[in-house]
Amino acid sequence: MQTVDIDDIRSLLAVMPPHIASDLKQEIGNGDLLEIVMDLGRLPEARFPNREILLGDHEVTEADIQHVTSLIGSFSGDNRAGLTRTLHRISAIRNREGKIVGLTCRVGRAVMGTAKIIQDLVETGNNVLLMGPPGIGKTTILRETARVLADDLKKRVIVVDTSNEIAGDGDIPHPAIGHARRMQVPTPTLQHAVMIEAVENHMPEVIIIDEIGTSLEAEAARTIAERGVQLVGTAHGNSLENLMMNPTLSDLIGGVQTVTLGDEEARRRHTQKSVLERKAPPTFDIVVEIQERYKVLVHPDVARAVDSVLHGKQSHSEVRWLDPDGNVVKEQSASIQETYRKSDEKKQVVRVYLFGINRPILEQAAHEKGLSIDITDDLRLSNILITTKNYFRRKPQKLRDAEALGIPIYAIRGNSLQQLRHCLDSIYSGPRDEVVDSALDEALQAIDEVKNGKKEVTLSPQNSFIRRLQHMLAEKHDVTSSSSGREPGRRVKIVNN
Repeated sequence: MQTVDIDDIRSLLAVMPPHIASDLKQEIGNGDLLEIVMDLGRLPEARFPNREILLGDHEVTEADIQHVTSLIGSFSGDNRAGLTRTLHRISAIRNREGKIVGLTCRVGRAVMGTAKIIQDLVETGNNVLLMGPPGIGKTTILRETARVLADDLKKRVIVVDTSNEIAGDGDIPHPAIGHARRMQVPTPTLQHAVMIEAVENHMPEVIIIDEIGTSLEAEAARTIAERGVQLVGTAHGNSLENLMMNPTLSDLIGGVQTVTLGDEEARRRHTQKSVLERKAPPTFDIVVEIQERYKVLVHPDVARAVDSVLHGKQSHSEVRWLDPDGNVVKEQSASIQETYRKSDEKKQVVRVYLFGINRPILEQAAHEKGLSIDITDDLRLSNILITTKNYFRRKPQKLRDAEALGIPIYAIRGNSLQQLRHCLDSIYSGPRDEVVDSALDEALQAIDEVKNGKKEVTLSPQNSFIRRLQHMLAEKHDVTSSSSGREPGRRVKIVNN
């Protein structure tokens, strides 16, 4: 990676109080400074990727804060300001009266080559969404992407710059965006309007937008995509699953809605009648999760990825990173490791659905044993159902639904404290890890056999928890599975589709 020298750190040091600037010069070292924090009445602080350093022994005063604010541009509606024709950003913290009592001075750098990791994706003309937590490098990649599209691919690119973070402060955009044009946003609440204005007035081929965060901006993004303009943007979030559960932004990837299936379709899917489905085609064709600097997880087909998550299947994704020589290395994400990880999470989080069980007595038993259980009223969110043997023999609809979902059922003789104590002992002791590993290995071998032409393979008898994991593994590998027999001899059969 090559750092552009136009944004010399000296331009930021020049607006710092002299005693802070002098201490900073001794600590900057190899140029990895991220930000400088100045809070009234506290020691100033320099933050680096893996360390934080207190500067000097003088607490920040009102005069220090006034010194900085007098040398920078005015603060916008989102309390951000900058230095003209640089990428440095200063954000303010105010008290109840609106007085500035703290500053976060983030170092802005244009880093050549960061777009290389996703360049082939944006060259396809598809809409690309970058995701990741604050400070991970989303804006840096977005800025370089604007330059690559405008200069290397000769496309008409417009950057909608809400806080002047992509192209810097002032009326003249920073050279880091190349020949891309920049439209400034007067206030963050008008970002969606400027996005539409850019399309209607300036005939762009590509729109670059940072931090899509409201429903109006999500709607504007869909409008832009429907007009045939390529969209490259960013949003806060750690994963595709997080975005799906975000009611404000889920429309970016198609949205999620509850659908009621017919009886035949529900039986075919081995699920209950009310299921979650994708609502519409996604606005963004590709989602890139930035996991680390220069390491990303790519979902190349968002529609398929969302459908897979909603149906409990593993989505196909790709891990990419830049090696020390700047080459892009690609690797398919491992699915079997993901299956084990999800299985482990299900063992650790016990969510109980009660049918005919006295809740206060169960809570008393759990309290005595020092156990924390999550009792839910939604069968779909549970991973264990507790009932009595009387109900279990009669098999009401809820128990049939639980069996169809593969949820383990614990049946006790009655609602006594002693019975529920024994039940909790059984739940929390669980199967031994080596038993789980052996059972899953057997299921994997059976899956290979049926995929290689064998009609069916019957597995060894297992308890309900392990059988559920085997069913998940079969679904993961697109083969059919079913359970047969009576406890304790009930077992899973793997069948070639």
